[in-house]
This record gives sequence, C-alpha cells and structure tokens, in this order.
Amino acid sequence: MPHPYVLLSAAVSLDGYLDDTGPERLLLSSPADFDRVDEVRASVDAVLVGAGTLRADNPRLLVNSPERRAARVAEGLPEYPLKVTVSGSGDLDPAARFWHTGGDKLLYTTDEGAARARTLGLATDIVPLGDTLDWRRLLEHLHDVRGVRRLMVEGGGLIHTQLVTQGLADEVQLVLAPLFVGDPDAPRLFGPGSYQGGRLRLLETRQIGDVVLARYAPTAPGTGELPHAADLHWLAVACDLAARCTPSDTAFSVGAVVVAADGTELARGHSREGGDPLVHAEEAALAKVDPTDPRLATATVYSSLEPCARRASRPAPCARLLLDAGVRRVVTAWREPGTFVQDADGSGLLRAGGATVVVVPELEERAKAPNAHLIGR
Repeated sequence: MPHPYVLLSAAVSLDGYLDDTGPERLLLSSPADFDRVDEVRASVDAVLVGAGTLRADNPRLLVNSPERRAARVAEGLPEYPLKVTVSGSGDLDPAARFWHTGGDKLLYTTDEGAARARTLGLATDIVPLGDTLDWRRLLEHLHDVRGVRRLMVEGGGLIHTQLVTQGLADEVQLVLAPLFVGDPDAPRLFGPGSYQGGRLRLLETRQIGDVVLARYAPTAPGTGELPHAADLHWLAVACDLAARCTPSDTAFSVGAVVVAADGTELARGHSREGGDPLVHAEEAALAKVDPTDPRLATATVYSSLEPCARRASRPAPCARLLLDAGVRRVVTAWREPGTFVQDADGSGLLRAGGATVVVVPELEERAKAPNAHLIGR
C-alpha cells in the first residue's frame, strides 16, 4: 500500500545529541536555519512529532511566515499542515500548545491509549491502531484517509530510529551544530537498531550560518540506488494531478512532475491546464522550467501516462519535448493505449534518444482511473 514521502528532520550536536539534560531546551540550530525549517513545513501536508517531544519541548509546529501561509491558501491548501503526534499511552497534556495553535490535529495511539486520550478531552481526532503502534498502518492511514502525500517528521529520536530501521524513511535532513554535548544521559538522534541499506546517498550539503545542512536518501540494500519509494511518491503526485484534469472525450487526463536529482520539485502540470484544451501534462510542466536550468539534464519527469510519440495538435510530441529539454529519465505508470493513436510508443522514442524509461505497474490502476470513460471500464 502507498504511504507519504517521509522526510526526517533534526538538528544535532557534532557528537550526535538532540539536546542536553538541562532544564531548558538546547538550541542547536540558527535563526537562518529555523527559517529553512519553516519553509520545509510550508511545503508538506503534515508534520509529525512524538509524545516525548511534546512533553519535553511543548512545540507549536507552525508555519510562521505569513507569506508562506498565504501561498498555501492560494494553492488551495490549508493555512497550516496537519499536525500529527503518536503516543502509545494516550497520556498527553491537554493544555500543550500543540493542541491550541495551527490547524487540524491528529493523534495516533493504541486502543488502550485512545480510551485514555478521550477522557482527557484533547482537541484532536484520535485514531487507534490496535494493541501496538504500527507505523506502516499509520502511514497508510495518513495517505489514504487524510490525503497526506508529504510528511515531515521532527522527532524524537525513537521515532526517527523506528522509521529508518523499518525502511520507511525516504529522506533525512540533518543539521550539524558546532558544539559537543558529551552527556551519556542526553537524547540521541538514532538509537540501537537493525539498520539496513548500507551507506546513504548524499543529496545536498549547504552551509547556513554556523551550521551545516546535509540531506541524505536511504538506499536499497547493497545497491547504492535511490529507493523505489521515491519513484512511487512522485508518480503518485502525477496521478493525483491527472485526477484534477477537466474530463475530456477526446484526450487523456495526465499529470506530470519534473524533479531534480536532489529531490527538489522543479515544476508540475496536467492536461488542459489553464483552460487550454490542447496542452499535455509534460508540456505544461516543462513550460514552467527555465530551459537553461542545468538540473534538467539529471532530472526525472514523472508522468502518469507514457509521454506521447505522435500528436496532431502541436509540432512536437511530448517525448520529443522531453529529449529536447535534456531530460534523460522518465518514470510512468501506464503505457499509452491505442485509443487515439495506433502503435503509440513514447517509451521507444525516449529510449532511442538516450533516455531511461521506468514503468511502475503498482500505480497503473490509479493512473487509469480518471480515464475510465475512455478505455471502456
């Protein structure tokens, strides 16, 4: 079952600690990095923290920038991402700032914890997961029921450890602060566990004031390749875009996303975007990217339907537009049927031009859904 793209975010000391044991929270980050974190929060659908972090830090977990909140609203999103916490016991302080700031809140807990949480009158939706906390079930619920496609996890260390050791993390954003803690009783970012996959792939390093951001992606065991989960995430985004298309009896509904090698979304588009009855999804997405952007050469284009190889409505088909833009990797969920064009082979045109084409059959039915009226389903 699909789950959100899971992004772990943390700041640590050089010796790997999240905090010290003093009465006040140890500020490891910098004002400039706090603003970066605010930008990341504004880009996700939900932010998750554990019960331990709620008790220790009493966070608000808000998007602080009015401009970023306004941009979310302009895109049809809630002003704030969904705030999520996890507690096996359900024993949480109903006066905590988490419950009384921002938008919607959600608590995942056990059946026993749900009974306790309800007696506390917490200002939140409560989702029991059974006798134990099941992370896969939790992520599937977030994805399928709450529509969360991108999840930011801000702690604590136990949750980060569980998500990594269970192979559920898609990205780690780690900020290194120039100090040491050295207290064996202080909380660490990662604890003991069965870690698989070997060396992570470095996506980016960036100096932000006196701290350094390092972004990593877990890799498949023994391969050094990015996990299939990343392709699933972005292709699911493309399928969601296809579902937003105005239905047509003469053209497919398709969504497309252009993603840089470091995981940055460069652009997205969908069929008939902007009221143009002829525009294709890949064409709409590419039109939003600077053609001189060097990231195009190593970018991946995710398209819910195989890019077209022939079309009458434009001088060049989408497969040719992608090659001319320098794109050399395309991921799609569904090969184009012969509904409108016989012997369509966008993948063949792309491969002949030196591009790699990956077909992900797990999402084929999702890509077909908004086109059911065209394919006799």
